[in-house]
Formats: sequence, C-alpha cells, structure tokens
Amino acid sequence: MRKRIIRTKMKEIEESIRLVEEYLPESFEEFSNLGLVKDGIYKRVEFAIENVFDICAIINADLNLGIPSSDENILENLMKNNILSMKMKEKLKMMKGFRNILVHRYGKIDDKLAFRILKENLGDFYEFMKEIEEFLENV
Repeated sequence: MRKRIIRTKMKEIEESIRLVEEYLPESFEEFSNLGLVKDGIYKRVEFAIENVFDICAIINADLNLGIPSSDENILENLMKNNILSMKMKEKLKMMKGFRNILVHRYGKIDDKLAFRILKENLGDFYEFMKEIEEFLENV
C-alpha cells in the first residue's frame, strides 16, 4: 500500500480546503464579486476532488480490487471492502458531479449553486480523510 503517496495527497487536499475556507466569504454577494479569487476557489476545489479520486484509485489498485471501468466502480469496490461507508460513497459521487461542472462548464457555472454547495459540503473532505486515515492505520 502506497501510504506515503496517499498521505501526501491528503495533505494537498487539506491545504486546498484550508485556502478555500480562508477565502470563501460568508455571503453570496461577496462571493459573486470575487473575480479571480473565485476562480482560484473553484480551481482548488477541483484539485482537491481530483486528489480524492486519485486516493481511491490507488487503494483500489494496491488492494487488487479489480480493474474498474469508471470512478463509480472504484467507489463501489471500496465500499464493498469496508474502506468507504455507503454515505461517503454517495458524497463522493456528488463531489465528482460538482468537479465535472467545474471542469466542463467553467464559463457557465451557476455561482449561486456553487456557493451553496461549497458552504454546505466542504466538511465532506475532512470526513473522507478521516475514513481513509482509519483504513490506513489498520492496513
């Protein structure tokens, strides 16, 4: 198990989310006027989500849980093997959807929806890292 790589990626997630929390204002009005800072927030969230899925793929590969055809298969493999909870699997599916919006609809992002998602769901990254750390301690 490539624990060092996984923990490095978790540190990168922590740093990205720390920066998002630092620069994410309390109100949507402030957020909508952030300009390049808002773009940086979106980029950091995208980077954090990519690291989440990299970690999942590393664990799937290192434990030989099967050759996945999609990220969904990886999440299913990790859940079936008690690495991720069902609740976390569902949260990660939502994260992936948000990442796809950030990547593929960049110029057409609904800032109000994105702001709400960020305000309500940043804690999911910490929950994910907690589940992964608990798994790593027992491997």
